[in-house]
Amino acid sequence: MTQVFRADGQVVPVTVLKAGPCVVVQRKTPASDGYDAVQLGFMEYAKKTSVNKPDTGHLKKSGAEGVKFLREFRLEEGTNGDLKAGDRVLVDEFKPSEKVDVIGVSKGRGFAGVIRRHGFKGGPGGHGSMFHRAPGSIGASSFPSRVFPGMKMGGQMGTARVTVRNLEIIEVDSEENVLLVKGAVPGPTGGYVVVRRARK
Repeated sequence: MTQVFRADGQVVPVTVLKAGPCVVVQRKTPASDGYDAVQLGFMEYAKKTSVNKPDTGHLKKSGAEGVKFLREFRLEEGTNGDLKAGDRVLVDEFKPSEKVDVIGVSKGRGFAGVIRRHGFKGGPGGHGSMFHRAPGSIGASSFPSRVFPGMKMGGQMGTARVTVRNLEIIEVDSEENVLLVKGAVPGPTGGYVVVRRARK
């Protein structure tokens, strides 16, 4: 993350995203696959030893050898019908002031209790209290004699798919394929994210 200044002098916190170039690895059509979609690969070359043989053959068909980050996007009817394998998708598809959704995998925090993971208040700190950071009741004893699914308890925190909606695009650098979006995005520095036009 960094910060930039608007024309009126207002400082804006932004996240710098390397957004391409992306190449169309496969085009799926209703005739051949039953639905309309495009499979994009981020052009960040991987070592040949890190790509298995089936993926190597799949990428070779579209001339995208070495690409290691693939994602599939559904296409709406009547849009982007001219995309085909081998085409490039660049950052100039986006414009400043446009709203986007950013999807990523959040940072892993390991095992966490209910206070950190779910924001529980916890019990008193003194006066002989023996209830500090425990979850409290998780269900009745005689009936239903079980814990309901979805009960908030301690466990793995983070490493989950997170979507941050309606982030404003501050700047688009077509030469470097860089996107500046207002605010923070999920995941660690150098992690992979998916950027799409805002849906809500």
